[in-house]
Amino acid sequence: MPDPAHILVVDDDQRLRDLLRDYLTQNGFLVTTAADAAEARARLVGLEFDLIVLDVMMPGESGLELTVSLRSSSQVPILLLTAMGEAEDRIAGLESGADDYLAKPFEPRELLLRIGSVLRRAAPPAEAAGEISFGDYCFDAQRGELREAERPIKLTSGEVALLRLFARRPGQTVSRLELSQQSGGASERAIDVQVTRLRRKIEPDPRNPRYLQTVWGEGYVLWPD
Repeated sequence: MPDPAHILVVDDDQRLRDLLRDYLTQNGFLVTTAADAAEARARLVGLEFDLIVLDVMMPGESGLELTVSLRSSSQVPILLLTAMGEAEDRIAGLESGADDYLAKPFEPRELLLRIGSVLRRAAPPAEAAGEISFGDYCFDAQRGELREAERPIKLTSGEVALLRLFARRPGQTVSRLELSQQSGGASERAIDVQVTRLRRKIEPDPRNPRYLQTVWGEGYVLWPD
């Protein structure tokens, strides 16, 4: 049997933190907890995690700030939890580099489904394409790694999942609906945010994309060299 996924739960509410630890443990996960960003950083130094479940509103360094900081050096998937459920708040979470966003209060079953979806996106599919090149960039779909020349480019698990979809169908339009369905039911607006983030990483001029182009009214297409 494969090893259970190791999840880091970060929340300043001890009651919720303990409830999440117990619930996720009962559902087959290995769980470590932290009360704030500083404690989370200490955990990340000595342990490897498959996913971070992270509260947004914490004293000191917020969950959004921690997410932005982690994205400079880590691709570990991040699922944000927050009492702020407005669309702009969700977009801010995705733009910070998070892979998914769940508003409080939430049903425990929905949390399990979101965790499963994020972990599946992070895992390389058996049918992943090989390498695809565009400009100075090369994406290894099997490994989920993007390089500019020999310099690695950090990607979130959501960005890896999108690039894998595009890499399997280079030069073909992939609809927003299909991208949403293949990304665990993410909203089409969330897909647009992920594409915008990708363009910042792979396009010389993200406002006038050369490789990852919009097909108006349909979706997006990746043009390789």
